[in-house]
Amino acid sequence: MLAMQIKEEALKLKPVEKAHLAELLLVSLDQPDSEIEQKWVEESEQRYAAYKRGEIQGLPLDQFTPRLSK
Repeated sequence: MLAMQIKEEALKLKPVEKAHLAELLLVSLDQPDSEIEQKWVEESEQRYAAYKRGEIQGLPLDQFTPRLSK
């Protein structure tokens, strides 16, 4: 219910105040999560170690880039 109250109050703000509030909220969403970051580091280190051991192979860039455009 608190979210509805905040919404109702936010909608009463002047346009410039709404824009400032929206910016603050968006910036707050863009903060890295240290737990997720750590898991990505661990995963990348494991993949690199597997690559170095010859357990997995890399993709040539020319095979990989077409996948980016899909």
